[in-house]
Formats: sequence, C-alpha cells, structure tokens
Amino acid sequence: MHKNTQIELAFTIDKLTNSIVNLISGDSFQTEISLLTKDDLKNITKKNGWNFNWKSEFQDISKEVYKLTIVNNPNIIQGLLSINIMNDHIYMNLLESAPFNIGGNKLYEGVAGNLVAYACKVSFQKGFDGYIAFVAKTKLIKHYEETLGAYHFKDQKMIIETEPARLLVQKYFKD
Repeated sequence: MHKNTQIELAFTIDKLTNSIVNLISGDSFQTEISLLTKDDLKNITKKNGWNFNWKSEFQDISKEVYKLTIVNNPNIIQGLLSINIMNDHIYMNLLESAPFNIGGNKLYEGVAGNLVAYACKVSFQKGFDGYIAFVAKTKLIKHYEETLGAYHFKDQKMIIETEPARLLVQKYFKD
C-alpha cells in the first residue's frame, strides 16, 4: 500500500474578479465549473505545460476533479481543482491554472480565486458552512491570509472559515 504524499499548494491569487478577466482586452468572461472527463485528459499533460499528474487525480475515486471553462467555450480549460469531501469540510488536494494563465504573459486573471470560491461553494452545499482546508507552501501562507482571508492553522495547513468563504462565493457566483 502506498502512502499518500501531502502536496503543498502554490497557486497565486492574482486578483479576485467577478469571473475571469482577459488581460489583453480587459473583457470579463463568465465561467462554469464542471467535472473533468476522461476525454479532457488528452491535453492535460506535463508535455503541454501542466505541472501535476491530473490523470492520477482523475483516477483516484476518493477525489472529485473539476475544470473551469468560459461559458460557451467548454473545450478550453482555464484551470483545474481536485477536492476531497471530508466529514466536516472540503479538502483542496490540488489547484492549477492552465499553463497559459500562469506567469507574466498569462492570458486570464481570476482563475485560482474562481476555483477556491467553487470549493467554498461545495462546502456550503454539503452543509460544512464554507469550511475548506489545504496545505500551502510556506512562502505563500501570508499571501493566502491576505487574499483569501485564510487562517493559518498549524504547520502549513490553511483553513478558510465561513465568512471569508461566503465573500468568495458571493464574488464569483451570483446565484
């Protein structure tokens, strides 16, 4: 039996937007989040610039893997999120923006915030009052405290509690 390794998340919250914003045009695009499919995995590879093994996340039946796309453009994945539904919270295993949404030449901002907000939304839907947890890279703990309202719990563990979760959900999801 292999031991699950704990992955430290290292996404950057570039800006909390109302959806995602194209940095070239300044246009804002509404997004939708849906389950990743086996078909989607063809282009989500390290060769194509993705950092994590999303195929292995997808194949792990204990995890739910979601993709963020722009409404009416479901074939271009803007970012991915892997979560576990625990007894009293949502645990974020992995979060990654598409390769073209990372770094100085990224195309869209708001991707990571959108995915974190979705994890909070699922937490509310499951009756967990918005609580989500994740393990952060040490150098990003302060960043998550400042941008997401996350609480530094212990070691590198971070928690987003009800109020910050509610604010994130209200920012990204109007329904």
